[in-house]
Amino acid sequence: MEAAGYYQQFERNLEIIISGLEAGLDVRATALNTSLPLEVYVLSEVLNQGGGQFRLTTDTPLERLREFYAQFRQNEAGNEALLQRILDDKKAMMRTPEGRVLTKEMLIRRLEYFNEAARQVNVMRNQQALGSPPQSRSGIGAELQK
Repeated sequence: MEAAGYYQQFERNLEIIISGLEAGLDVRATALNTSLPLEVYVLSEVLNQGGGQFRLTTDTPLERLREFYAQFRQNEAGNEALLQRILDDKKAMMRTPEGRVLTKEMLIRRLEYFNEAARQVNVMRNQQALGSPPQSRSGIGAELQK
């Protein structure tokens, strides 16, 4: 999927992730537990670089995502225009601990991440609905019971 597709699905992906976490999905045994708060933070920094006003104060995956989404929705039209402006700018650079990178590329990677995270949350919800055991208790690496 190209950047435009990720952009169009961005809010929907956030809603999928939030609803999955609110429904009680346990992400503590998954990479989402660590990566989700970090990716939300990086996304807010990318948007702040482009003129956004995001301030995150929480650390848990669900709370940080809710906080970001609430701030995003407060000025939805302005933030959507900001996303589009960053995607259209082929020369904007931002400083990171690793050096300087294209702001557009940082944004595209975050949009891709949220697309993949929403897909993963959907898979986890389907597994939960089907009564599958959580991955941490699936028997992988242990002798399966008959």
